[in-house]
Amino acid sequence: MSWIYPDPFLNNIVVADKDIDGLNHANNACYVVWCEQAAWKHSEYLGLSVEDYRTLDKGMVLHKAEYQYFLPSQLGDTLVFATWLTKCDQKLRLERQFQATKAATGETVMRACWSLVCATLSTGKASRFPAKFLAAYGSRPLPIGRFDDKPQKLKDS
Repeated sequence: MSWIYPDPFLNNIVVADKDIDGLNHANNACYVVWCEQAAWKHSEYLGLSVEDYRTLDKGMVLHKAEYQYFLPSQLGDTLVFATWLTKCDQKLRLERQFQATKAATGETVMRACWSLVCATLSTGKASRFPAKFLAAYGSRPLPIGRFDDKPQKLKDS
């Protein structure tokens, strides 16, 4: 596979019948769910689960999402979802990027970028990272930019 960044966290998805829309390909909304699944698996790998979020009453909540679709996926396709933490301000904000490729061909079918903000779950208000978030997320981002840099657009694959 040709990844946009090195050392991705990988999660495989097989396109099922329930994912197919009226145009006979995977519905774009499914990619949103699949990105979320890859993000949670990566977060768990880094040591933070949904239960940790609940216990801490803190979570990384979606502030902005951008998706680019390049190729359709059909029933039975195995997609490899790669994800990276690409920016972190060590206080409040985190950026995560995704790339989905067809396992059989290595072709990129989708790219996505999420901007996340740490929030207190019980109030919905922005909040500084707890120590456990800093330990899991703070030192992981790729050295591709800081939040005070100009926003990066998704690169075409």
